[in-house]
Amino acid sequence: MAGNSRRQGARRKSGTKKDSAVGSGGQRKRGLQGKGPTPLAQARKGHPAARRAARAARTGTADRIGARPAAGKDRAGGPDRRSGRGSTEVIAGRNALVEALRAGVPVTHLYVSERIDTDDRVREVLKTAANRGIPLLEAPRAELDRISGGAVHQGLAAQVPAYDYAHPDDLLERADSAGEAPLVVALDGVTDPRNLGAVVRSAAAFGAHGVLVPQRRSAGMTAAAWKASAGAAARIPVARATNLTRALDAYRSAGVFVIGLSASADVEIAGIELAADPLVLVVGSEAKGLSRLVASSCDLQACIPMAAGNESLNAGVAAGIALYEIARRREH
Repeated sequence: MAGNSRRQGARRKSGTKKDSAVGSGGQRKRGLQGKGPTPLAQARKGHPAARRAARAARTGTADRIGARPAAGKDRAGGPDRRSGRGSTEVIAGRNALVEALRAGVPVTHLYVSERIDTDDRVREVLKTAANRGIPLLEAPRAELDRISGGAVHQGLAAQVPAYDYAHPDDLLERADSAGEAPLVVALDGVTDPRNLGAVVRSAAAFGAHGVLVPQRRSAGMTAAAWKASAGAAARIPVARATNLTRALDAYRSAGVFVIGLSASADVEIAGIELAADPLVLVVGSEAKGLSRLVASSCDLQACIPMAAGNESLNAGVAAGIALYEIARRREH
């Protein structure tokens, strides 16, 4: 009833907002005091940067070629050369699959075309898949075309974890383990995965210890690259550098001679006297050649002589010719 001050809730209790108690227990004063400067990301427990720094401290990654010492950048890849990102990649083609299975690539699914024409390669792939317990899926040609992204699959395709790149240091360690002078092929601005696959194939054929690609503005080891390599990617590592120029400078500091291919160079690749020494061969794109910064990181630039009227070769062909000359001189 109106005016009844005895009913429940009719009278305000003391200490509420409109009739606050005296004092605040120091809460207002403490609220005005700051908590000090925000700690660095590397010092904040649970922060991704702190986890990367801890991993770098355990593995010594910050001192490795191509790493970022200040941020403790983790390795660009591991020795098993398959990625742990959770994504998948497809290897298509009979030769590529035979080589991949022989190398122990962890195939998760094998796709076989309906009414496939069998040969020795197909029989080997099917036998290896049966022995390893790899799931076998029969698919029409149209489905294989979709799975392989339009690559020539020859009736066979396999799904594998996405490629996990080696670290630039791993290429030198591979040469050291073999007791050989390092020979590495570095690619600058090569964006066609078929060119990358062709370079990997030539590198494996002429005794190189690995291929180095930059992390950005470069082709990666996709299904097309696997196909172009004819399975050679299962035998030779491909490393990825965060910064190609920095990785080349680190190679030079390690005593490796860096040679860049350039159509305008005065020295021919066949005339290089240091072919038997530790060597990095840098190949640029067909259209632009070597970038300015990469060219400045080379100790020497060499050319491949060509007939008049021809300006350049694609990266795969140029790398093959240069590697043949280097391998020939190393044998003598």
